[in-house]
Amino acid sequence: MKTLKALIEKQAFGVCSYIGDRFGINSGRIRLYFIYTSFITLGSPVIIYLIMAFWLNLKDYVQEGHRSVWDL
Repeated sequence: MKTLKALIEKQAFGVCSYIGDRFGINSGRIRLYFIYTSFITLGSPVIIYLIMAFWLNLKDYVQEGHRSVWDL
């Protein structure tokens, strides 16, 4: 069950786990706060989540130093 949970967290952008690792907070607690604030504010944190997911993926892409298709 833990491997399934880790796989889902990895595939779901990893925003909550990144924030949890960065600030030393359990990622499950961050997910709960995210869900609660989404209900209270009618879903506006979803936009913030997607922006953060894009930013994390872009940061990983730049850090890995991917080459372009033409650099074969």
